[in-house]
This record gives sequence, C-alpha cells and structure tokens, in this order.
Amino acid sequence: VALAALLKRHKWVDVLVNNAGVTADGLFALMPEKDWHKVLSTTLDGFFHVTRPLLMRMVARKKGSIVTIASVSGMVGNPGQVNYSAAKSGVIGACRSLAAEVAGHGIRVNVVAPGFIETDMIKDLKVDEVRKHIPLGRVGKPEEVAKAVRFLASDDASYITGHVLSVTGGMV
Repeated sequence: VALAALLKRHKWVDVLVNNAGVTADGLFALMPEKDWHKVLSTTLDGFFHVTRPLLMRMVARKKGSIVTIASVSGMVGNPGQVNYSAAKSGVIGACRSLAAEVAGHGIRVNVVAPGFIETDMIKDLKVDEVRKHIPLGRVGKPEEVAKAVRFLASDDASYITGHVLSVTGGMV
C-alpha cells in the first residue's frame, strides 16, 4: 500500500535501499517452521515485492542503484541463526544475479553486509565478548553503515556492481 502510494507520487526512482530483516533465533533442530518462514519471507519476499516494481522504472530510465542490506551472518553463518543466515545469503545471491541481469540497462546492484552494529539487534548480547571477535575492537555505528550505503548508491561507485561490501570491523 505504501509503495503503491509512493509510485503514484513519484514517476522515477533513482535509488532503492532494501533494509528488511527480522530475527527468530534458535537451534535449527528445534526451530518452529513459523520462525523459518517469518525470517525468510521478511527478507526474501520483501526484496522481491519492493525491488521488482521499482526496478522496472529504473530500466525505463536506464539508470539506478539498488543497495540491499544483508549481514555478516549471510557471509559466514552463525550458530542459532540458520534461518537468518539463509535469508541474508539468499538476498546476497539474488543481488549478484540481478546485478548481472540489469548492468546492461545502467542499473547497479550491490550489498552492504554489516557486522555487529549499535542497534536493537545486539542489545541482548554481551558487547565486551563480541568486541573480542572484531579486529577493530569495537562494534560499528549505524552512521558507518549509512555511509557505505551512500557510497554504493552514489555516482562515486559508478563502476561497482554485484559487490558485497563488508562493514564488519575486519570480521570478514
């Protein structure tokens, strides 16, 4: 509904940032099917239902940049997050394939894969323990992820497509 209203007001879209995701962590062997579907549906179906209609407008203009937020979990996996890792890995693969499909139409498709960032997603973690696994020794700030997205969406990244930019403090 919100996307339809946006498309009525704006004829062209130059930049799309996909940032859908939820967690329902738990051991895979004990994971309820509803948790599997909730996480995959939010990330992958969300990507499909937002990207496809906006992509057609970018194709018509032969111009556009799509940046999708994935996660370090989609690159290396994480115990207790099989569903989340699968969803984020899936969106990475989708973006790489889409990049190959639409590059000839002047559209770039890239991914930003954050690690541990100061958000609600890490509020229940022991941050001192997390820091031990990050070469830079700290968690990231949302602004640092935003700057990576801004770069990939800008003309400064005009020769970059199909790329996954790791914003992980050196974890990946």
